[in-house]
Amino acid sequence: MRITQQLRERCNDLCELCNEEQASVAYAVSPKTNEEIENVVALCNTCLPSLVDPEAANRWRCLAGSIWNPEPGVQALTYRILYAYKDQEWASEIMSSVELDESVVNWALSAYEVKAVHKDSNGNALENGDTVVLTQGLNVKGTSFTAAKGTIVRKIRLVPDNVEQIEGKINDQTIVILTKYVRKS
Repeated sequence: MRITQQLRERCNDLCELCNEEQASVAYAVSPKTNEEIENVVALCNTCLPSLVDPEAANRWRCLAGSIWNPEPGVQALTYRILYAYKDQEWASEIMSSVELDESVVNWALSAYEVKAVHKDSNGNALENGDTVVLTQGLNVKGTSFTAAKGTIVRKIRLVPDNVEQIEGKINDQTIVILTKYVRKS
């Protein structure tokens, strides 16, 4: 994305990470978009490809300066890069040298979040509406029946706050079933 005049003025035409080379690209820090200038960082043609280069650790020693930038987008991108090298002493020292706003740290770390996935007993991902088969007989609490091994449960619903549970109907009763006792069919 091209650098806007407003961004060019903010960064004084220099890369906001290294502060050495001329800024040439406006980089939106995910998951936010480039709709607001606070979400964008002006980068040079050296820093941009280094973002995805795992061998660029020495390049990022310059971030000791950019971590202090008042712009939240620059802080978030800087922290995100440093976090990738957190096991190296220099990166850890830079990260601990500043106390960033919690929202900026959460924004930075959002790139490392792994979405929780409901999985059956074989490790297959489950989705709302799937059909599963019970892999063992289950005593259904609060009822007078047992769900037999091999029982088919159609149109399951994932329990949103617990990846180990799904909901399904057996004998016209909605019950909670542990994912380790089902197999996707």
